[in-house]
Amino acid sequence: MICSRCENTAIYSAYYSGENLCRKHLEDSIERRVKQEIRSQVSFRKEKTRIAVAFSGGKDSSVMLFLLHKLLRNRRNIELTAVTVDEGISGYRDLEMDGASRLCSELGISHRILSFSEKYGRTMDEIARLDSDTIPCSHCGPMRRQVLNVLATEVDADYIALGMNLDDYAQSTLMNVIKGDVSRMARLAPHDEPGDLLVRRILPLKKIPEKEVMIYALVNGIKAERIWCPYYGRAERNEAREIITGLEEKHPGTAYSIAKFGDAVKKSLKGKENNVKLGRCKICGSPTDSDICSVCKNLERLNHQN
Repeated sequence: MICSRCENTAIYSAYYSGENLCRKHLEDSIERRVKQEIRSQVSFRKEKTRIAVAFSGGKDSSVMLFLLHKLLRNRRNIELTAVTVDEGISGYRDLEMDGASRLCSELGISHRILSFSEKYGRTMDEIARLDSDTIPCSHCGPMRRQVLNVLATEVDADYIALGMNLDDYAQSTLMNVIKGDVSRMARLAPHDEPGDLLVRRILPLKKIPEKEVMIYALVNGIKAERIWCPYYGRAERNEAREIITGLEEKHPGTAYSIAKFGDAVKKSLKGKENNVKLGRCKICGSPTDSDICSVCKNLERLNHQN
């Protein structure tokens, strides 16, 4: 199989475009799309723009950190800081943490870590045991987002970079469609306007399929743990993943189409459904659209049950 752009051997067939790509042209294609997303999602008007990279040590966040460092390292007005949430999941996060610290050291990027046990007094494993009837992601998601915002605020970041690839973004869009959650669809990252209390979130890998992220990691020697969260089997996202995977087999490019649809809906809703006023949680002080944030509500319920 020969590369569609040169005479070298191709290592990848881009199903959505019909091209066969060698290593160089696949890397060029990925880096070009990431550059486009950075330009469209990040404003460089400040004297110093700080980006907190949400870094778990998994393949997506490792490739994202590597790419941001490669593409932005020569810009003196950009500062990258890796921030990691340690949920306290035995046999999962503890293994990824080792790889995360190693890559940050290799790239010379400062690394900050905050755990659930430090922030909330409980690990995710403890919460899952105490509330076995609830899907763990229902606890973990809001808590992770809250801790990321705390870490980004501590480093005075203008943006939080999340490692959501194209597949993840399409799944999130479809989940909102299934639930009919227009408001959440409108608030889906990337965010193009600064908030008073929440650090803006960007998605540099938004146009990169998961398979391409994996290949990029392999050909660049990016060592990332490939471990599934033990609670993943109960995640609502699995259904959306299965639907899109099935559609991709019959209609290559479905994930791109769904992502494009999500972008169009967000654009049409701008200034309407997503105009949510945030205040401070009366208990913890975190940003919330109600008197008490969902994290504090869940923790209070757990404390009363036990």
